[in-house]
Amino acid sequence: MPKGRYGVVVLDGADWHKAKKIRVFNNLSVLVLPPASPELNPVEQIWQQLRDNWLANRCYDGYEAILDACCHAWNWFVDLPGKIHQLCSRSWAIL
Repeated sequence: MPKGRYGVVVLDGADWHKAKKIRVFNNLSVLVLPPASPELNPVEQIWQQLRDNWLANRCYDGYEAILDACCHAWNWFVDLPGKIHQLCSRSWAIL
């Protein structure tokens, strides 16, 4: 994190997001969400859209083809103003 900036890392409670020892930073907080609660993690809605509309159930010729597909899927959001806001808004949740 650049000096003078502050960040928050959101961890979704998955087993691979757990460690016995972590490094502490003064300008970075960790927000640990309960496991199996995708409704609290807005980025899960984005990944679901990418999988449902662009990335799931396809065969790729190699690593570059996978990267190209991911970039194309991500750029799909650029053409849909407000889509990320719609997917990630939680009027019922205040974190």
